[in-house]
Formats: sequence, C-alpha cells, structure tokens
Amino acid sequence: MTKTPSPAEIDARLKQLGQLKAAIGQAIVGQSEVVEQLLIGLLAGGHCLIEGVPGLGKTLLVRTLGQALALEFRRVQFTPDLMPSDILGTEVLEEDHGTGHRSFRFQPGPVFTNLFLADELNRTPPKTQAALLEAMQEHTVSYAGVTHKLNEPFFVLATQNPLEQAGTYPLPEAQLDRFLLNIRVGYPTAAEERAILVQTTGGAGGVVPQVMTGEDVVDLQKWVRDVYVGEALLTWITTLVRATRPSPEAPQAVRDYVRWGAGPRAGQALVLAAKARALLNGRLAATRDDVAALAAPVLRHRILLSFAAEAERKSADDVVAALLAALPAPAAD
Repeated sequence: MTKTPSPAEIDARLKQLGQLKAAIGQAIVGQSEVVEQLLIGLLAGGHCLIEGVPGLGKTLLVRTLGQALALEFRRVQFTPDLMPSDILGTEVLEEDHGTGHRSFRFQPGPVFTNLFLADELNRTPPKTQAALLEAMQEHTVSYAGVTHKLNEPFFVLATQNPLEQAGTYPLPEAQLDRFLLNIRVGYPTAAEERAILVQTTGGAGGVVPQVMTGEDVVDLQKWVRDVYVGEALLTWITTLVRATRPSPEAPQAVRDYVRWGAGPRAGQALVLAAKARALLNGRLAATRDDVAALAAPVLRHRILLSFAAEAERKSADDVVAALLAALPAPAAD
C-alpha cells in the first residue's frame, strides 16, 4: 500500500487534473464525457478502445493528451499488410568495422512509447492484432528469447470505425477483454460543431500547455489503488458482472439477448475505473454513481450478444441499462 497523501498533496494533484482537463479543452471542443473516460483509463492504468465515425477528433484527442502530459506519443495506422515487427521492432545485423564481428541488435518499434495510438486496429489481421497482447497485459515485449520492458506509464488507445466493416478483422474476445474501457465518441451538438468550424478553419491553434509529467501520472495511478471501495459496493459490482452471464437466474434481458457474459477481469476493471473516477472528482472513496456511470464503458465490449439481440436491434448498452434497473445499487456505506 502506498503512503497516504496529505491534504496538501491531494489538493495539488486535483488542481493539476483540473488544469489537464482545461489544457485538453483548448484543442478539443465538447466531448467532456469522452475526455473524462479517457483520463479514467489513464489513471486506472488501463487501455481504452475508442469507437466513433471518422472526423470526430479521436486522434487529435490522444495527441493533445500526450502534449498536456509531456508523454511520448506515437501513432500507427493499422492496415491489412502491417506485420508484428512493424509494431514491436526487429533485429538488425550490425558489423564492427574494426574487428569485422557481426551481431544482431534489437531495434525497438513504435510500441516503445508512453501513449500508443493504434488507429483502426480492426483493419489489420489477427496475427498483427495479437502482437499487442503481451504489451498491453505485461508491459513487455518478448523478441528472440529476450524480454524488453516498455516505458512507464504505458497507455494503449485503439480506435475503430463502428459502421464500416468491409475489409476489417473483428477483435477477438481475449483482446477486447484487455481494454479497460470501450469509449463511444458521438456527434457534437450544433453549438459544438459550429465552434469546431471556427477553431479549425482559422489561424493556427495555440500550443497545448504541459501540466503534468509521466512521473505525476505514475504517482496518481498508485493513489487510485488506495481509493476506498465499501463492502456493499464490491458485492454490487460482483453481482452486476456475474449477472451478465446467461443462466436460469439471470435477468430477463440477459437470458433473451446475451450469448456470453463478462469474465472476472470486468469486475477488476469496474472497481479500478470507479476508483479512478472518484479520484478525478476529488474523492478518496468510490460511490454508487461512479459504478453506474462506468458500467456501460466497462461491460459493453465484454458482452457477446445473441442473434435475437441483433434481430431486435438491442445493444450491449441496452443490456447494461436493464441490469442496472434489475439490480439496484446498495445503500451508502
């Protein structure tokens, strides 16, 4: 357990988080919920899958986050011909011109960074998609029998277009489960869209200020682990996750529309995300509202829907909403 931060340290960090939101707002118009969920994923030490149609600023959002945090940022456009070595790195043959001795040296790939944007991850074949699994789970890359540690903090943000499916390779469930949150980016409001037009068609925008460092992020990730979660809340989270699995005792929506429910990693993700949301909002204890707000982003990509759900146009969010209604939150601790 980490050292309990003093009130002054907490105030200073919360002020930094407020400045971070403001810095991102200089480049991103609206999307406050998306920004909050992105920061929750970062503070919880997880990875995020971002879904949205082209042109909604997903790449700009990630780049802005890297600038505001003074983190190294790399973007890879995933294509059908991308190979694992294009992400992880490869060995190159070097020769010592003095002795003539030749040896192999590992040349790190773009995954050796802090913020790694996998743009349109579902456009590359499964072999290349799987190259990210070890990096996401262990924060290491194994090549030629040698394990290389990645930089900390390490944060993967993957995007995919939820509409166009031609020429895509759906992500396997094992990889989807590695993403802490599935963030949906929707269309802006009319006022926000007008503000986007003004901001992006005039002079060059201002420089996004750096407000935090990688070390600050690592410290906050340690603090998140110590945010309090009550016994009743832990029980509710366990009940919600287990209720996503079809069984005779499951809620009606699950029995009707779910083929396969979420695994134990969903409960871990929901606890950590709730803790991170609490800290982001200046609290050292998670609440029922934190869990309810993050149930859909945590569970929507971990629930496999049935053909009946597709026929009736039911989404995973509809199932999560039904679960929250059927399994009410406990009283406050």
